[in-house]
Amino acid sequence: MRYPKRIGRLSVPGRKARLATAAILAATLVAGCGGGEDDGAEASAPKAPATIPTLTQDPLTLSFIWFEWPPAQALEAFANAEYKKLRPNVTVKVNTVPNANWHDAMFTQFAARKTDFDIAILDSQHIGEAVTNGNILDITDFVKSNIDVTAYNPYLLAAYGQFPQAETGQRDENASLYGLPLLGDTWTMIYRKDLIGDKAPQTWDEMISAAEKCQADNPGVSGLAFHQANGSDAAAVTYNTVNGVYGGNLWNSKDRKIEGVLNDQAGQEAMDVLVNKMKPLTAKGSGNWFIDEVNAAVAQGKACIAFQWIAASGGLLDPKQSTLGTSREQILDKLGFATLPTQKTNLVPLGGMGMHISAYAAEANQAEALNFMKWFEQADVQKKWAAAGGVPSRTDALQSPEFLNAQPFNQVYTDSVPRMRDMWNVPEYARLVDIENTNVNAALNGAKSPKDALDDIAKEQQKVLDSNRKGGGGL
Repeated sequence: MRYPKRIGRLSVPGRKARLATAAILAATLVAGCGGGEDDGAEASAPKAPATIPTLTQDPLTLSFIWFEWPPAQALEAFANAEYKKLRPNVTVKVNTVPNANWHDAMFTQFAARKTDFDIAILDSQHIGEAVTNGNILDITDFVKSNIDVTAYNPYLLAAYGQFPQAETGQRDENASLYGLPLLGDTWTMIYRKDLIGDKAPQTWDEMISAAEKCQADNPGVSGLAFHQANGSDAAAVTYNTVNGVYGGNLWNSKDRKIEGVLNDQAGQEAMDVLVNKMKPLTAKGSGNWFIDEVNAAVAQGKACIAFQWIAASGGLLDPKQSTLGTSREQILDKLGFATLPTQKTNLVPLGGMGMHISAYAAEANQAEALNFMKWFEQADVQKKWAAAGGVPSRTDALQSPEFLNAQPFNQVYTDSVPRMRDMWNVPEYARLVDIENTNVNAALNGAKSPKDALDDIAKEQQKVLDSNRKGGGGL
C-alpha cells in the first residue's frame, strides 16, 4: 500500500532526495529465481554475499529513501540513537519525498543506475519491478546465514521480501528474498463508543446497520468515513478490502486471469455493497478522501465509524488535534479500535513495507546496509523499535508488552496478521492499481455504474497482464 502524509506528523521538514554518485556493486548477476507462475518475467537482481564484508571504520552515512511521514522521522531518530551504540562512525539519514513522488523518486534513480540512497523502503508491490530490472540485491544467502526466518509469520516475510510469489502473500521457502520487514500495517475500524456502544460490530452487515442508525440519530455526523480518492492506492484498497470480506478474489495468479475473476458474482456483490450501501453513509464531498481527510473527520467528531491504516492513526489521540477530549484518556473514552468486521471471510488488507538494498550503492554502504539489517531484525531491537513507534514483524515483538502497550490499536494489528491479504505483487503493479483506483473512484462518485466500473477494471487489467506475458515486466 501507499500512504500520504497524515495528521499528527512531526514538524521536521522533508528532505528532497539528492542525487549523488554511487558505485555500482561488483556483484554476481544471477538469472531467474524460479520462474514464478505469477508473472512472465525473469528476476535478474545482483546477489549479496552470505557473509557481511569487512565494515569501514571511516565516517559513513547510511541513507534511506521513504516518503514524508512520522515513521520516517521515527526511524531516523531510533537508528541514530540505537545503531550508533554499535557503529558510532555511522549516521543514518532517512531522506523523504512527498508520497505522490515516492515511487518515481526511487525508480527514476534506479533507471539511471545510480542512487543517492543505500536502502530503498519499497511497497510490497514494488518488489517485482525492482527485481526484474536488477535494481535491488538478492539477499537470500545473507538471510539464510544471518536471519532467523522462523521468528516471523511467513506471510509477512513473503510480503515484504519474496519474489516471485507462488500465490499472493504466501511464503515459498524456495523463492528468493530481496528485502526484510521494516514496518507492518493493516486497517483498523475506529468507532465511536459514545454513539454506537462499547461493543464493536462483528460483521460487515452489523457495521453498516450501526452506521445507518448512528447517522440517523446524530445529525451532522456521517455514518462512515473511508478512503475513496483516485490517487496512490486509496480507492483500490477500499474495494479490495470489501471484495475480500465478501468472498471475492482479485485474480487467479496461476493462470494470470483477472477478467471473469475480479468481476464474478462475489466481486459484483462487493462493489454493490461499497457503492450502494456504504457510500450513501459518507459525508458529502468525501469522494476524494484519503488518510488525512478520514483522520480529520474522526478527530472533529464527524464520523460514527471509520477505517484507517494503523500506522496513520497515532495523531487521533493527540488532544491538540481533536475535538473529542482535552486529554488522551478523554479521547479514548469516545474512540474504540477494533479489527475489521467479518462477513463471508475474515480477510484484512496488508499494509506496511520492507527495506531493500540498492544495487547501485557503494560497496562500503552495501556492507553497512547488510549489517544494519542484521542488527534491526534482532528480537531485542524489534521490541525497542516497537516501543519507539514502529510496527514490528517478528512474532515475539508483536506479542511483547513493549508493542501491545504502546498504542491502543496495536493489539488490532497483532490479531489481524493471520487474516491479511495483499494485492498482486507483479512488475505490472503500478499500472494495475492505477486502473483500479480510477474506476472505483468513478463508481463512488457516480461517474460509472458499479457493474461498468468493475467490468472495465477487469478488462483493462487483463490487457496489461497479457501484454507483458513475454515482456519481462517493469516500467
